Amino acid sequence: MAINWKDYSSGEFYDEVMSSAGNARRPAQKLVAQLKSFSEEDIADRKQAADSTIKEMGVSFTVYTEEGNIDRAWPFDIIPRPIAAKQWDIAEAGLKQRLTALNLFINDLYHEQKIIKDGIIPEFVLKQSKNYRKECEGFKPAFGVWAHICGTDLVRADDGEFYVLEDNLRVPSGVSYMLENRAITKRVLPELFEKVDIARVDEYPARLFDTLASLSPRKLKKPVIVVLTPGIFNSAYFEHAFLAQQMGVELVEGSDLVVQDDSVFMKTISGLEQVDVIYRRIDDLFLDPEVFNKESVLGVPGLMRAWRKGNVALANAPGAGVADDKVIYAFVPQVIKYYLDEDPLIPNVETFLCYDDKQREYVLANLDKLVVKPANESGGYGMLVGPHSTKKDRETFAELIKANPRNYIAQPTLKLSTAPTIVGKNELEPRHLDLRPFILQAKDTYVTKGGLTRVAMRKGSLVVNSSQGGGSKDTWIVES
Repeated sequence: MAINWKDYSSGEFYDEVMSSAGNARRPAQKLVAQLKSFSEEDIADRKQAADSTIKEMGVSFTVYTEEGNIDRAWPFDIIPRPIAAKQWDIAEAGLKQRLTALNLFINDLYHEQKIIKDGIIPEFVLKQSKNYRKECEGFKPAFGVWAHICGTDLVRADDGEFYVLEDNLRVPSGVSYMLENRAITKRVLPELFEKVDIARVDEYPARLFDTLASLSPRKLKKPVIVVLTPGIFNSAYFEHAFLAQQMGVELVEGSDLVVQDDSVFMKTISGLEQVDVIYRRIDDLFLDPEVFNKESVLGVPGLMRAWRKGNVALANAPGAGVADDKVIYAFVPQVIKYYLDEDPLIPNVETFLCYDDKQREYVLANLDKLVVKPANESGGYGMLVGPHSTKKDRETFAELIKANPRNYIAQPTLKLSTAPTIVGKNELEPRHLDLRPFILQAKDTYVTKGGLTRVAMRKGSLVVNSSQGGGSKDTWIVES
C-alpha cells in the first residue's frame, strides 16, 4: 500500500509541491511520480535509512533548556522541497543586491553616516542600536565588506512569491545542515538524482575558503585560516567542526590564540604560527576582553587591536550586526534605493515600527493578528505569534512594547507556504516552511543554490527554528 496522495491538501495555503488541482507543480513532477510509486514499506525503509545516516554522521544540534543542554539528532523529512531554477535566478540576484547594499550601509555608518544625514534613517535608531560598535568607527575592511557571510531568511506567501523575512549578519548558522541534508537525500533517494537536474550545493566549503582567503592581509599562496568556536557546549558546535574539517583549516578556541606585536598567533606543537584570517563564530561582545566584555574567556585579549592594525581579518567583521537589527530591516528597501538606485528584487514583509506613535497604536490594537519580534533576538525567541497567543501573552507584550517601543517591530501573520511532510505512521500532511540561503561576499559575491529549508514539524505551527521543535528538508533547485 502506498502513501495516500489523493487526499493531501494544504487548504488555504500555497503548497510548494502540489498545485490546487491536486497535481504536482512542474519542478516537483518527477519527484512526486517517484514517491507515488513507493509502498509504505519503501517509505518506512527510507525514513529508517535517513535516521541511521544522521546517527552515523553525527548530525546533531543542541537545545538550551532549564534542565541543561540537550544534544539532539537532526530532525529531517525525506521529501525534498523543489524550486524552479528560473524563479531561483531572480531570488539569487535579489540576495546579491541586498547584501551589496547592506555592506555599503554598514561601511557608511562607521564612516560619514550619509544615510543618517540625508534623513533616510532616523539618527536615534542608530544611537539606540545594541549592535553598533563605536570601536569600529573609521576602520576600512578589505573590499569595504563587513558582512562576509549572510543568512537571509526567505518565505513564500499565498501568491507563491519570495519575501525577505530577516537578514542574519552576525554569526549566521545552518549551512552545514544544508550540506548534510543533501548527503542524506542522496543516500535515501538515489534514483531521483539520475532523473532530475538538481543544482549542486557541495561547492560551498570551497567557496567559503576562497572568500576567507581573499581577506588575508598577507598575500600568501595559502594563508592561515582558523574557525574560532566558543566550544563544545555551543548549539552550533557541530557546524563549526564540520566547516573547519571541510575547508581543511584548524578549529580553535580563544585559549588556542594569542596576540603578540599586534598580530594573532596560534599555539601549535611546533610553536606559534601567525594567523591571517579568523572565521569567528562568537558574538562581538565576547571577542576581546580588553575591549568588550571583560569577563569573557571565549575571546582573545588584544584581538581588536590586531584587527584594527590590519594584521588579521575577521569574518564577519565586528560591528556588522548593526544591520542585523529588525528595525533596520524595515528600512532595507530604502537602503537599496539610496546606495544602488535600484528597486528591491525581493520585497520585504510589511513591517510596523513600534517607535512610531500611529504604527504602535495599530500594533497594540491588533496583537491577536500580528507577529511581534524584538529587534535583536534570534532563534525564534522572545516573539509573539498573535493568532496562537493567550490574552495574558498579549497583555505582557503590550507592556513590553510600551516600555521600549524602539525594541519591537510587528508584521502580519503570513500565510506561510507548505510542503508535504511525512508525520506519524507514514501519514502525509502539510507543514509550514521557510528558506535560509547563504550569501558570501568579499571581492566577489556567491549565493548557494537553494539553502536550508526549515520546517515547522508541529501541525499548524509557524515557528520553524530547530530550537523550537522545527525540522528540515533538502532543497532542490530544479531545471524544468
